[in-house]
Amino acid sequence: MSNTQNSFPQTLVTTTPEEGFNLAIKLARLAVRATQPDKNKLMALRPEYAENADSLIAASHVVAIHFQTIAQANCHWKY
Repeated sequence: MSNTQNSFPQTLVTTTPEEGFNLAIKLARLAVRATQPDKNKLMALRPEYAENADSLIAASHVVAIHFQTIAQANCHWKY
């Protein structure tokens, strides 16, 4: 990933719900990188969780929580 993609967002405000969802995914990825900064270890673990339904559901849950926060910051895009 480029440095821009790794940098922390300056705002939770987005133009569309799709942008908000993409931001939620970015925040989840940033959290994973913060908890496991060793890229080699992270990649070594990927096959294990990529095939595990519980791990994938847990990852989706994290994204959903971030998306909920972003939606609230954007007044659910009602403006």
